[in-house]
Amino acid sequence: MTLTPKENFLKLLGGEIPDYVPSMFFSPHMEMITEEMIAPVFAPNGPITTVYGVEYIGSKEIGNGALPTPGKILLEDITKWRDVIKNPDTSHRDWEGYYKKQTDKFDRVNKAVSCHGGDYFLTLVSFMGFTGALMAMYEEPDEVYALFDFISEHYCEVERQQMRHVKPELYSIMDDDAAMRAPFFSVDMYQKLVKPFHKKHADIALENRALLGRHDCGHSDCFIDDWLDIGIRCWNPAQVSNDLIAVKKKYTGKLTLNGCWDNTGLLGSTAVDDAVLREALYTYVDTFAPGGSFIFSAMIMAQPGDPLAMTKTAIIKDVYDNYARDYYKTH
Repeated sequence: MTLTPKENFLKLLGGEIPDYVPSMFFSPHMEMITEEMIAPVFAPNGPITTVYGVEYIGSKEIGNGALPTPGKILLEDITKWRDVIKNPDTSHRDWEGYYKKQTDKFDRVNKAVSCHGGDYFLTLVSFMGFTGALMAMYEEPDEVYALFDFISEHYCEVERQQMRHVKPELYSIMDDDAAMRAPFFSVDMYQKLVKPFHKKHADIALENRALLGRHDCGHSDCFIDDWLDIGIRCWNPAQVSNDLIAVKKKYTGKLTLNGCWDNTGLLGSTAVDDAVLREALYTYVDTFAPGGSFIFSAMIMAQPGDPLAMTKTAIIKDVYDNYARDYYKTH
């Protein structure tokens, strides 16, 4: 009997070889909660102001991904955070009703449900700007730790409510801490300032029998051992600036790679030749599918409805349907 996309995905995250290769786009296996009590993921309809007073905006050029509005700094001096940053009062919030409006529409038979949070570094960036955040971490680490400890009261409360009312199968820690070529800070700084708070979220999820994912863009493979230490089982987008072949060899069965496709280069663009794209897709699957721990995530980066992108996506789907999906039955 064929496993549902949800069953197959959970089998994969459990460290087993799945019945078939999952795909983010062609065998959808995930429902994601929208959470208004933390930083937004998307901002398609204009500015969004968070519970901490940070304004986020989106644009079509970045797929409406939410970013703090440039030039608006909430916290100039990290030593003054106690005067500026206040946790919201959620004592009268209808948590159950908020989540029920979403989960009532979910297909929980075929799709796993994912909640997310834990973006401490990005929260600091949203308060202080990128440069201000990094300078604060370097110059006043004790104050940064104290601020993280304070906001963790709210962030962890949000997660507890998610666990209580949503009962997700997956919890993703969403905290980008690397650029394409290098992380923004050292492993030592991560271990001292950020990891303790990621672990708080990981522990809550594990106590509620949710599996753990990690969203981290850029060259962030130096943090993998710390992720595994707190229970992370899946990493997205696992971008190609990392040594993914080495990661695959070392961590197969321990860490699922959701990504490994060069979506920022030629292969992810509408300019790629059809034959080149098809051959690259076969190489992609042959490199990362063996042994499991892989989610097929090839894609073309373009505006919705772009006819060239639709043509290239049809090639990607053909390779998935006729080669990648049943890889473990044919190889």
